[in-house]
Amino acid sequence: MDSLEAFIVQAKRQTYVGGGEAVAASRPGSHDLAYTDGPFTYRDSYFGGTDFIGEEVVWCDGEPIWAMNYYGRILRPDVIDGATAGRIIKAALSAMYAAGRFLGGWTWQDDSGRVYVDTSVGDARSFTGQERIEVGGAIAYRLDYHGGLVIP
Repeated sequence: MDSLEAFIVQAKRQTYVGGGEAVAASRPGSHDLAYTDGPFTYRDSYFGGTDFIGEEVVWCDGEPIWAMNYYGRILRPDVIDGATAGRIIKAALSAMYAAGRFLGGWTWQDDSGRVYVDTSVGDARSFTGQERIEVGGAIAYRLDYHGGLVIP
């Protein structure tokens, strides 16, 4: 589990948060990012932009072993737009990944007072969670996620 969790953190750092290059779409209309290191391969495949849905999968030696699904959207377009939310998310997740983790219990605040909060229950084996951005105490963006090990 330790090597899987370390790989997931590194893969997330190298793809969305790190500005990784897109790879060929795995499904019509999807946006895909991928990362490989040793026996592990990671793919994040999502649809949409400001409001979006997606799935991350990790394979070990070609066999799927871990996955996560997510759905996120702007709840208050009057106080935050997709580009701003994306910048906040990338900055907050960069700090979380630098701490060597990818699940909740994380709070980060930008210079303007917008607050990123990630909470989750469980561990990499099985988890549910939520990330959100609060502006002036109101939830302006929210993403729900869940996932865990994939066992044949």
